[in-house]
Amino acid sequence: MINDIIADAKVRMDKSVEALKSQLTKVRTGRAHPSLLDGIQVSYYGADTPLRQVANVSIEDSRTLAITVFDKSLTQAVEKAIMASNLGLNPMSAGTVIRVPLPPLTEERRKDLVKLVRGEAEGGRVAVRNIRRDANADFKALLKDKEISEDDERKAADEIQKLTDIFVKKIDEVLAEKERELMEV
Repeated sequence: MINDIIADAKVRMDKSVEALKSQLTKVRTGRAHPSLLDGIQVSYYGADTPLRQVANVSIEDSRTLAITVFDKSLTQAVEKAIMASNLGLNPMSAGTVIRVPLPPLTEERRKDLVKLVRGEAEGGRVAVRNIRRDANADFKALLKDKEISEDDERKAADEIQKLTDIFVKKIDEVLAEKERELMEV
């Protein structure tokens, strides 16, 4: 029973770290990366469709993304979607390929992005702590129902705390890596 709760908490904490990593890939650094455009939706025959489903996004060089649209009639819709995305990008159409040059980040913008990344990381830490709280509540419920002893409950709570510390440390490492990447010129 206790091991099931701990295993479930570990899986959920791992998912929280992965979700944070996924969120952070969408934060722009100085380099071009296809995941930068993951959140963009293109109007495709009246339905909002993810950009990845209507076009191929690749890296042309360190500061340029190349987008090859599958349906040529969608080229303008893709350009409009990129401009409307609030990423500060200006796509340029060159026939069948749309090139998206990434302007260099200013020092002020880098600092803003670091603040944003720290906020995301704090959200990840809160998620991990909430999972700890849920697990501890489950242990207390088992104790109340007299399915486990107080010693077992205390040991399980200590185990969950160790798990929490490990995952918070992982989040801090992910954050440090992203901050380093952002401040790199």
